Amino acid sequence: MNEDASTAAESLMRVPPSDPASVIGRQLIAWFGHVADFLALFGQTLGCALTPPYRARDIMRQFHFVANESAFIIVFCVSSAAMVTIIEASFHMKLVIQNDSMVPGFAALLILRELGSVVMALLITSRVGAGLAAEVGSMQVTEQVDALRMLGIDPVRFIVVPRFVACVLAGFVLSIIANVVCVYCAMLVSTLKLGYTAGSFVTAMRAFVDLRDLAFASIKGAAFGAVIPVFSCYHGFRCKAGAEGVGLATTNSVVATSVAIIVIDFVLSYVFSYLY
Repeated sequence: MNEDASTAAESLMRVPPSDPASVIGRQLIAWFGHVADFLALFGQTLGCALTPPYRARDIMRQFHFVANESAFIIVFCVSSAAMVTIIEASFHMKLVIQNDSMVPGFAALLILRELGSVVMALLITSRVGAGLAAEVGSMQVTEQVDALRMLGIDPVRFIVVPRFVACVLAGFVLSIIANVVCVYCAMLVSTLKLGYTAGSFVTAMRAFVDLRDLAFASIKGAAFGAVIPVFSCYHGFRCKAGAEGVGLATTNSVVATSVAIIVIDFVLSYVFSYLY
C-alpha cells in the first residue's frame, strides 16, 4: 500500500504545471472561491441593509449620484433605442406581411418587458458601477479600508450598504422612467412617421401589455440595481496596488455586472412568464 501511495504521489508530482486538466482545475477552484466570496459579501450587505443604523444622508447622496445624474443619459439613450425599434419593426413587418398594424403592440411588449429596464441597467453599470469600483479600489490601495477596520468600523456597512440601498431605489425609479419615456417616444414616432394617432397606438398597445408589465419591469430594475454596487465593491475590495490594479478592478466589475444583468434578466423573464 505504501509503495502504491508513493508511486501515485510521484506521478502527481510529475504532472507538468501547464497540463490543461490541472490548469482548468485550478481555474474552477478559483472561480468557485470568487462566487463564494461574492455571495458572502452580498449576504452581509443585505443583512446590514435590513438592520439599523440607517445612514439616510449617505443614502440620499448616493441616490442623487445614481439617479439624478444618470437620468438624462438614460432618457436620451432609451428614447433613441425606442425610435429605432419601432421604425425597424414597421419596416420588416411591412416587408413580410405587408401590414404594420401590430407594430404598437409588439413595440410596447418589447420595450416594457426587455428594452427599457435592461438598457437602463447597462447604462448605470457603465457609469455608476465603474465609478464605484474605481472609488472603492482607490480606498483599498490607499489603505483607507484598513483604517476603517482599525477604527472598529465595518467597511461593508460604511461603504457598500448606502450604495446598495441607493442603487436599488434608483433602479426601481429609473426603470419606470425609462419604460414610460420609451413608450412615449414609440408613440411619437408612430404618430409622426407611421400614420397612427395617439389613441389608436394606445388601443393597439393595450391589447398586448398592461400595468402589470410596468410593475414587473420596475422589479427587474430594482434587481439590476442590487447587483451593481455589490459587484463594484467586491472587485474594489480585491483591487491590487497601482493604477493598473484600479483599472483592472474597474474593468472586471463592469464585465461581471453586465453578465449578471443578462443572467438575472433571463431568470426573471422566465419566472414572470408564469404570471402573465
